[in-house]
Amino acid sequence: MYVPVRHCACGFALRVFRSPLGTRTAVAFTTERRLSAVLGPDQPSVRLALPAVRALATPLGVATISIDPQLTAPAVRTDPAEPPLTALPG
Repeated sequence: MYVPVRHCACGFALRVFRSPLGTRTAVAFTTERRLSAVLGPDQPSVRLALPAVRALATPLGVATISIDPQLTAPAVRTDPAEPPLTALPG
């Protein structure tokens, strides 16, 4: 499995996401191409077996692992100089 990670002081840490219902979930992808299609080509990842993903997620209180998720929300803005997003008129 290809598992998204983030850089941290000790090297890498498992990225945790939210499901469409709001519960915390780890994600894993069966191919690197699927990971890149959903999270972008610059998303760091590591290859892990599913039991290893569970072993990392469980101490974080994450009981669900989503395999090959398709939908994601837009990336969070990190530059405060960017103008805020506005809703489309209804």
